[in-house]
Amino acid sequence: MKSVFYLLDTAPYGSEKAFGALNAAAVSLNRMRVTLGLYEDGVYLVAAGQDSRKLGVPNLSDILYSYGELRVFVHEPSLVERGLFGENLIETVELVDEEDFLEAMESSDCVLFL
Repeated sequence: MKSVFYLLDTAPYGSEKAFGALNAAAVSLNRMRVTLGLYEDGVYLVAAGQDSRKLGVPNLSDILYSYGELRVFVHEPSLVERGLFGENLIETVELVDEEDFLEAMESSDCVLFL
């Protein structure tokens, strides 16, 4: 396998899915091309200025900065639906439309839904 696409469609806090996706992606980085695709509520992961201290969990958007080689595709229609389009997002992401998002998934050797 040469590439994997991790699809995250849940909010970054309230479950372990986002944390698990980031860890799985990090482990895969030195073996293959890795893309993290953020869809639906998963797009909240890239909102800038998150403060998770009161939740007692790591700031997951900060973790993305640690993995600069990780490709992060953000489904632009999901941003728009949630009123996040035009908000400050972290810099290490690429906004993609529906067609490009699906193409990235289809061109990957493996797609994992988290």
